[in-house]
Amino acid sequence: MRPGAVLLDFGGVLADAPPQRAAPPSLVLRIFNLSRGALTPGAIQRSLTEGAVKWARWRDEDWPDELSQAEVWERFILPGWPPAAQVPVRGAVKKLSYEWTYRDNWEIRPGIREALCAFREATIPLAVVSNTLSGAAHRDFLIKAGISDFFVVQVYSDEAGVRKPNPQMIWNATDELGVPPESCWFVGDTPRRDILCARRADVALAILMRSPRTASEPAGPDPDETIADGFELRNLLKKHL
Repeated sequence: MRPGAVLLDFGGVLADAPPQRAAPPSLVLRIFNLSRGALTPGAIQRSLTEGAVKWARWRDEDWPDELSQAEVWERFILPGWPPAAQVPVRGAVKKLSYEWTYRDNWEIRPGIREALCAFREATIPLAVVSNTLSGAAHRDFLIKAGISDFFVVQVYSDEAGVRKPNPQMIWNATDELGVPPESCWFVGDTPRRDILCARRADVALAILMRSPRTASEPAGPDPDETIADGFELRNLLKKHL
């Protein structure tokens, strides 16, 4: 069937980047300067690295709600820090979350531009639906990459207050688009979060686009279609049209 709209995840679908350290040196230096040396760079790096592991474990659970940026830092990074370091970080949580999220080496995945153009030519509206610590970082990258204008709606978990696999993420997008979820396609790269979210939201087609992290993610429901990249997504549209 012709989709009423297509919803796409960000990481692993629209863009990807090589693995990086959990504690980027630029972020460590930023926190070191903010705290005026109250913690050594090594201590900051350990806190970020260990906190990222704990946060990742939390994200693998089936939580219906998203943690705010402040809650992520308070729960996983700041415990045990001296007040002289905690206070300035609390005052800069938004900027620090952006810097922790944004990747200079993000790249649009192969065939994505071609797929987006195909959907536009078919007058099918598009939306981004993504879990993230900083939706602002994702928005800025899409602008920088020159593809932001393809999307009518962008829904990010830090702004929505819920995270996939909570179907509210998809329903927020379909409500803004004014289309029923059961007419939409959803494209993600993880069975445990994306395909499960699509099933819970009762979308028409749950599509798994394989990415470098797909195999390492927890198992989940089977998708309706499995594709490798944007070129195969474009071909899938042609097939359904």
